[in-house]
Amino acid sequence: MSQPLQGKVALVAGATRGAGRGIAVELGAAGATVYVTGRSTRARRSEYDRPETLEDTADLVTEAGGRGIAVPTDHLDPAQVKTLIDRVDDEQGRLDVLVNDIWGGEKLFDWEAPVWEHDLDNGLRLLRLAVDTHAITSHHALPLLLRRPGGLVVEMTDGTAAYNRDHYRVSFFYDLAKSAVLRMAFALGHEVGPRGATAVALTPGWLRSEIMLEHFGVREDNWRDALTKEPHFAISETPRYVGRAVAALAADPDVARFNGQSLSGGGLAQEYGFTDLDGSRPDSWRYLVEIQDPGKPADTTGYR
Repeated sequence: MSQPLQGKVALVAGATRGAGRGIAVELGAAGATVYVTGRSTRARRSEYDRPETLEDTADLVTEAGGRGIAVPTDHLDPAQVKTLIDRVDDEQGRLDVLVNDIWGGEKLFDWEAPVWEHDLDNGLRLLRLAVDTHAITSHHALPLLLRRPGGLVVEMTDGTAAYNRDHYRVSFFYDLAKSAVLRMAFALGHEVGPRGATAVALTPGWLRSEIMLEHFGVREDNWRDALTKEPHFAISETPRYVGRAVAALAADPDVARFNGQSLSGGGLAQEYGFTDLDGSRPDSWRYLVEIQDPGKPADTTGYR
C-alpha cells in the first residue's frame, strides 16, 4: 500500500470523533505520524458525554498504518496548546500538517433561533470553541510548521465560501462561526503562503458522523435505513472521505495552487480521484444547490 506521507508529522486538533477522526485515520493510512487531540479520553469525557475517546482514534491511526499519538488537550487553554506543540517539537522536530478541526458546538445552537432568542451563553461558548481554539492553535503551532517548506494548514468548517456567502446557516452564532473559519483560511493563506506553506478551508458534505448516525437511529452498516426519514441523506458520506481529501492535499507537491481557497471533499475527489469507502464520490454541495435546496425529489444520480 502506498504511503506518500511516510516520515511526515501531522497534528489533528479535534480528532476524537467525526471528521477529525476520519482525517487522522487517513493521514495514518498514508504513513504519517499523527498527533490527535481532544477532551474526551478513556478516563474522562467532555461535556458531550459520548463514548468515543481520543485513545480510540490514536489506535485507529496506528491500525491504518501510521503512528497515532493521543494528547488530551483543551484548545481554549493556551498553556495546554503550547505544551502540546513543545512536545511535538521535542519528539519530532517538525510539523508538516496542521488540521484545525476543533468544534464542540453540537449542543450549543438552536436551529433558526434569532440572536435575541438564542441562549447567549451557549452562543458565546460556541464562538469560543469554534473560533478562539483555532486561533490559539495556529498561534502556537505555525512557527513549528513553518520551520520547513511545504507545510499544510487545513481549517475545517461547514460549507464552502460560495455557499455560505449566499445562505443563512442554522443560526446567527453557527453562521458566524463557520464563516469565521473560512476567513481564517483566507487570512492564513496570506500569512503562510509567502513563507513556504499552504492554508486552505475544507468542508465535508453531509457527514455520517457518530452523532448523525445516532440521530437517525442507524449504524454505518445500515445507514440507508435512514432514507425513509430523510431521503436526501442518500448523498451522505463517511468521515474517511474528507480524510482522504486531506491526505491527498498533504501528498500533493503542487498543493500551493490552492492556497487561501475554500475547498470541499467532493470537489477534491474529482481533482485527485479518490473515493469514499464504498467506491462512490459524493458531491454534496453541488447536490445541495441543484437538488435539495430547490425542493426536488431526492436523486443522487450523477452526484455520487
